[in-house]
Amino acid sequence: MTVTILMPQVDERARRAHVEQQLRDFQSVLVACSGGVDSVLVAAVAARVLGDRAVAATAVSPSLAASELEDARAAASAVGIRHLEVPTDELHNPQYVANAPDRCFHCKDTAYTTFTRLAAREGIAVVVDGTNADDLGDHRPGRRAAREHGVRSPLAEAGLGKDAIRAWARELGLSVWDKPAAACLSSRIPYGSPVTVEKLARIERAERAIRALGYRQCRVRDHEGAARVELERTELERAFHDRERIVASVRDAGFLFVALDLEGFRSGSLNAVLPVHPSQP
Repeated sequence: MTVTILMPQVDERARRAHVEQQLRDFQSVLVACSGGVDSVLVAAVAARVLGDRAVAATAVSPSLAASELEDARAAASAVGIRHLEVPTDELHNPQYVANAPDRCFHCKDTAYTTFTRLAAREGIAVVVDGTNADDLGDHRPGRRAAREHGVRSPLAEAGLGKDAIRAWARELGLSVWDKPAAACLSSRIPYGSPVTVEKLARIERAERAIRALGYRQCRVRDHEGAARVELERTELERAFHDRERIVASVRDAGFLFVALDLEGFRSGSLNAVLPVHPSQP
């Protein structure tokens, strides 16, 4: 018996081809583009295979950092895709403001409702996002909203994880290929603590100030006026020696107390309060 072994690089090419063919099959797409590497890659590939039948759209609200919107604009311009900025009003939804563990569902439900209506007006067949295969086992209530609105995820459906996505984005010359992972500003507020415009604004100011000090990856978790700062573990020693400048910057942003988390940056660290959840399909 002859056994054919599929080499990793061949498998990777097959996954990329799957994404490209799926986008062609959709015939026209609206890409939900946050400015991160995942959605920018989808936008770039869609623009390449569909031309002007591909459009990118970014949901704009107080939960989106201004720097993320700037990145989305710059990326759309660089890949040559028409970019639409669409205001969303999730902060008018009491269920979103209450900030239960399903907050992300209400955010995405608002965004995808807006995007599907926009796609219909533009004569676009399918809304797609940048969800990747590594996202599927995490606590992501927004995936339910995506399913309910018929949003497709070409990268996840092809089995592409973050490392493979960064490699592809780098080969395509996308400037965001090594951009640190990001999330909406509301993800910095512990569950049960209401989301407000004031909290979102001070979180954004504090993170912008810390990045201005030279820290590339950071999260400022807002514990009712006390800031718990997460930085990469390799930066903790430097941050300790830099603590006076960090404290001053974060207090200037509107926080009363400043704490440096000795565990370092962990994506989704506020999910630690949740019970163990099964991997999502």
